[in-house]
Amino acid sequence: MTTLVTGATGFVGNHVARQLLAAGHSVRVLVRPTSQTAALDGLAVERVQGDLRDVLSLDRAMKGVRQVFHVAADYRLWARNANEIYESNLAGTRRLFDVAAQAGVNRVVYTSTVATIAVPSHGGKLPSEETHATLEQMVGHYKRSKYLAEVEAIGAAAKGLPVVIVNPTTPVGPGDWKPTPTGKIIVDFLNGKMPAYVDTGLNLVAVEDVAAGHLLAAEKGRISERYILGARNMTLKEILRSLATIAGRSAPRVRLPHAVALAAGYADEWISRLSGREPRIPVEGVKMSRHRMFVESDKATRELGYRPGSIEAALDRAVRWYAEHGYVRGNLRGKSFARSAA
Repeated sequence: MTTLVTGATGFVGNHVARQLLAAGHSVRVLVRPTSQTAALDGLAVERVQGDLRDVLSLDRAMKGVRQVFHVAADYRLWARNANEIYESNLAGTRRLFDVAAQAGVNRVVYTSTVATIAVPSHGGKLPSEETHATLEQMVGHYKRSKYLAEVEAIGAAAKGLPVVIVNPTTPVGPGDWKPTPTGKIIVDFLNGKMPAYVDTGLNLVAVEDVAAGHLLAAEKGRISERYILGARNMTLKEILRSLATIAGRSAPRVRLPHAVALAAGYADEWISRLSGREPRIPVEGVKMSRHRMFVESDKATRELGYRPGSIEAALDRAVRWYAEHGYVRGNLRGKSFARSAA
């Protein structure tokens, strides 16, 4: 049985492809002509060149396929042309569902995001898969595009396509080539470019556990259901303290008010538009940080047998990978690296 993975050159998609191969699957990947493919080096996958914007390439990629992991997404918190985000995340997903339905696949696992769920809640209860957010609650084009794509997934399931939805929280670990916006935070910290922090929080999870959750969703997930793939709720201050211990760097002590961070973001984006560079402080990211994206992620444990591991170990693997692949300047001398040298 051939399994198709989209987004296999990306962070989560690459780990999904690797775990499928390890489980004995024949894996086909859809690769854009412009993609950096270093993440696929050494993997025994069949490559089909194409794009979510091209129905003909989707048809070629879907031939003989019985299972699809649609992981590809345009994950940016800033884009000069926001339509590009919607074209990939919304229109591209709609096209893939149409082609998958025509091909008669047995299962589609669609990778959404916790952003469609982790909205401010009332009464002190953490958001979960039972939380029904609105489009108006989505901050920025990335969140809006993924919210609308998730609506497409639910609609496709209602029409008979066997879609299961997974909602990863914030994955960390090795193999973040781009890196992702979360990876950029880690790399900036490791390079001493984070003199202050804002009061926010995330649910962190090992990227390997997110990939394993995808495979479990394909095997045990209920059609049209959502499953949060998360692990541990942590404030940004706690995350930076863990990174400081791992890497031997000093954690920032200054907490920056959101109003100041937002003003800096607007100024940075204005400069970016003049200079042509990507902003270092995306306004959408600052706006998102006003709310702690904490969630309850027990449903995947109950229904799928999902068992996430240690976040400290995942952060350790991430730091090591960034250091080994040239993302970090200077030597790291935290406890983990001291053990390696001993």
